[in-house]
Amino acid sequence: MNYETYSNLVGKHAMFSPSSTNLLDKDNQYIVGFWARKFIPEIGTALHDIARAHIKNSIKLTKYTKSEVLLALIDTYKIPLPVIKRAIDFDDKYKNLMIYVNDAIKYRMIPEQILYFSKLIFGTADAISALDDIERTGVLRIHDLKTGSTQAKMIQLENYAALFCLNYKYKPKDLETELRIYQSGEVLCHNPDPKEISEIMDQYRTADRLVNDILMEDL
Repeated sequence: MNYETYSNLVGKHAMFSPSSTNLLDKDNQYIVGFWARKFIPEIGTALHDIARAHIKNSIKLTKYTKSEVLLALIDTYKIPLPVIKRAIDFDDKYKNLMIYVNDAIKYRMIPEQILYFSKLIFGTADAISALDDIERTGVLRIHDLKTGSTQAKMIQLENYAALFCLNYKYKPKDLETELRIYQSGEVLCHNPDPKEISEIMDQYRTADRLVNDILMEDL
């Protein structure tokens, strides 16, 4: 007698994997909640993708397009409606998405823009000012869409501002920088001190140099 091979499952992980899940003494509510919450990152990725498409094509969201977004999650991204109902407050997430998308369109921002300093240091800004607008106005806007419940921190956007300056050879003191986090229907705004952005830039340069020096030691 031989074991079943289950070759189609090689490299995959089960929702209730023995190595990561303990269901002993857990009630039905916990089990269903655990199952639904596993989809939260997937829902967040889908909402970011929907936001990117709307911003890129300048299609604003309204109260009348909420059902379209819900259908997109179900039909395009294959997230079951029972999961959506149990994993998130869709009305809250949609309101947040709508404010974020419409603000980005208002300010003619570029969605999902990669900022690059080196092979070790790069990242993707959810939405950032168009380069010609920055050159014309001297204003750098970076907006971040948060779909989770963990309170976001502004340092992430300060890092993006530093990375932008490194990538496009700007001095922070020459820019008026506005950072925004969109989370739970609220908009958190911050105007960072140019000195702080410069310090982050220096730390990035140092980190890149240190690692590359180590990699060159045995060559």
